[in-house]
Amino acid sequence: MPRRSVLFSPGDRPELMRKAPQSGADIVVFDLEDAVGPEHKSVGREAVASVVTDPTFDPDCAVCVRVTSNAKEDLTRLAENSVRLDLLMLPKTETSTDVTELAATSSEFGIDVPVCALCETAQGVLNAPEIAAAEPTAAIAFGAEDLAADIGANRTDEGTEVLYAREHVVLAASAAGVDAIDTVFTDIGDTEGLATATETARDLGYTGKMAIHPDQVSVINDAFTPSDEQIEWAQRVLDAYDEREGGVFRLDDEMIDAPLVARAENILERTPHSQRG
Repeated sequence: MPRRSVLFSPGDRPELMRKAPQSGADIVVFDLEDAVGPEHKSVGREAVASVVTDPTFDPDCAVCVRVTSNAKEDLTRLAENSVRLDLLMLPKTETSTDVTELAATSSEFGIDVPVCALCETAQGVLNAPEIAAAEPTAAIAFGAEDLAADIGANRTDEGTEVLYAREHVVLAASAAGVDAIDTVFTDIGDTEGLATATETARDLGYTGKMAIHPDQVSVINDAFTPSDEQIEWAQRVLDAYDEREGGVFRLDDEMIDAPLVARAENILERTPHSQRG
């Protein structure tokens, strides 16, 4: 399943959690961390449990819970019944040990799902390669807002203050063969700005982007979904590659070599089955 759009939903709002899959997001994240105040954590845990253990709740998208620093308490309530859960998100991940410990803890509760690790501190970004390479890691996500606060940077529209970190995280994900999820875009009303930021993330190599409002989902999905022209080109390249006699071949007026074949494969991997010819 693609991980283009990753939509957060407050963990203490069951009515919003149940509606979140209707947004079209590839992943919905029931957030017990930032979205729930300290005084409401217990309420949030009960609310998340009421949704993910409900046998009638079975959306087409992936379901994720962003745990708190007290993951054991978060998971205790979830383990009491069968759980509709595909992923756990770990905030402020700083080492591969953080990932393996969360996976081990969740396994103790009978919840064996992969981890999306948020790299959003200086230490986490610097350790992104080892975090991405950890066995339970299915994706790593870049959190620009928390990183800027951690290092004392001022956030700008251009984002140059976090560009190195943003590139470092996507390189780490690629080297480990896991998905890379880009940071949130905080201006909910700026659809044009979101589209530009998402296209930049895609061009950097990210495979998805986090969203904080349902209205952002379609913009993100569009940016990460290949165009019909790209899909047609990729299919023709791979069809010709299957029939080739040498390592490099000509398709129309274009010389096709291994990097272009890899690009074509990547395009089709990101193409929903309904769009393929």
